[in-house]
Amino acid sequence: MNFLAHLVLAESTAESRFGNLLGDFCQGLDLKSLPPAVQAGVWRHRAIDRFTDAAAEVQQAKAMFSRERRRFAPVILDVLFDHLLIRHWPTLDTRALTPLCQDIYQQLKQQQGLMPAAMAKTVRAIVQQDWFGSYQQLENIGMALDRIATRIRFDNHFAGSIAEINQHLPELDALFLQFYPQLQAYVRQLGPELAVFLARQRTH
Repeated sequence: MNFLAHLVLAESTAESRFGNLLGDFCQGLDLKSLPPAVQAGVWRHRAIDRFTDAAAEVQQAKAMFSRERRRFAPVILDVLFDHLLIRHWPTLDTRALTPLCQDIYQQLKQQQGLMPAAMAKTVRAIVQQDWFGSYQQLENIGMALDRIATRIRFDNHFAGSIAEINQHLPELDALFLQFYPQLQAYVRQLGPELAVFLARQRTH
């Protein structure tokens, strides 16, 4: 799952949302130096990623992409799923999306001093450019994916992946709608983030 999904599946505190987003930026970071509530968010992020990678619907969605792009399918689906989450938000979440995103932006800004440099840079772009607002338009998803493609340092066929998304959009949309409620149920099943994390620390 991509940034928006991790943030809305986090608990509502600034520390939880920081940790749930940090999961994409913590390579080489000493997580034990961070507050337990932030570490707990990283743990939930990783649990969500494991569940997502193993889901049959996600595997089916990956298989829809051409052989040239299939190696990039996990990244493509991460970004696309944020768009589909917004598209279907009223049926998937009871919270008002725009105020929720504004709250998330404010919470992330509060935590910037603790963030690794790459994460802080990305968060500034997310907030200043209102990424989550832009994700409402499918063409912006295509542009976001093309920007990611430019950062790949070897020859690839990642760019232009929006064409394959459009080709398979009804099927991808249906698979997302099957998968995401299962993910929500799994997150509920995980239980209170910090309490579960601390309990696991005591038993390991």
